[in-house]
Amino acid sequence: MVDWFGPHYWPMCELCAAKSSVLRRRAFLAAAAATGAGSALGQVDVGESSRLRGLVPADKLEQAATQQYDGLLQQARAKGALAPENHPQVQRIRAISSRLIADAPRWNPRARNWRWEVNLIGSQSINAFCMPAGKIAVFTGLLDKLKLTDDEVAMVLGHEMAHALREHARERIAKSQGTGALLSLGAALFGLGQLGEVAANAGTQLLTLKFSRDDEIEADLVGLEIGARAGYNPQAAVSLWEKMGRASGSKGGPAFLSTHPTGPDRTRRLQESIPRVEGLYRQAVARR
Repeated sequence: MVDWFGPHYWPMCELCAAKSSVLRRRAFLAAAAATGAGSALGQVDVGESSRLRGLVPADKLEQAATQQYDGLLQQARAKGALAPENHPQVQRIRAISSRLIADAPRWNPRARNWRWEVNLIGSQSINAFCMPAGKIAVFTGLLDKLKLTDDEVAMVLGHEMAHALREHARERIAKSQGTGALLSLGAALFGLGQLGEVAANAGTQLLTLKFSRDDEIEADLVGLEIGARAGYNPQAAVSLWEKMGRASGSKGGPAFLSTHPTGPDRTRRLQESIPRVEGLYRQAVARR
């Protein structure tokens, strides 16, 4: 397969939604107490999502992302870089993703209605992303160069899904819309005036969107819990970023790291957070 995206082409991860309401949180904690304290103590706390995301219609952003994702798949298919359905690695990442997706509505009720897609694209880039509406792509370089275990793949996908579920892209676009940088496609797509232009162009912007440090920290924590609840070892988050760090020493470094800061601070935060989700991981393993 060809490296047609190139190492500089990193489609950043996306959206997110508000966490459970106070009543829902109380209900969850009560249920957790009935089955053991591990769940309640293990749940990470990342607070509420920014209200700014409300400036961009979620459904329009998801439509734009779906169109952009379909376009990427068409390009990959035309270049012979889209892995077929029966490819072992496609089956592998879809199996892992399906376990993670099962818990997605906990973080965003809209995820229940997303038409999730998971595809593998042939590229030497060390990359993966999840666009709004649950559109996931993994580049072969991520799996082949880093030799990731299933647990480590789950941590990558959980992190990317967390950006989408917590609507980070929607928030970032809302913060940027006043600059005029997002207004190139025109409002004709949705007939919503300037707001429509923002939503219409979101798909393009998602390919280069960089999230804030706080967004990255939040995605780490939410991704850690998503993986643990699906029965994937949270310790793999540390080994994953250690591999990423070693890969960054190569010429040019992974494209993934151009938008995902790594280093001792990130590893330390993950190590400190693992005890919060270990109980969830053990419960998930016991159920399997």
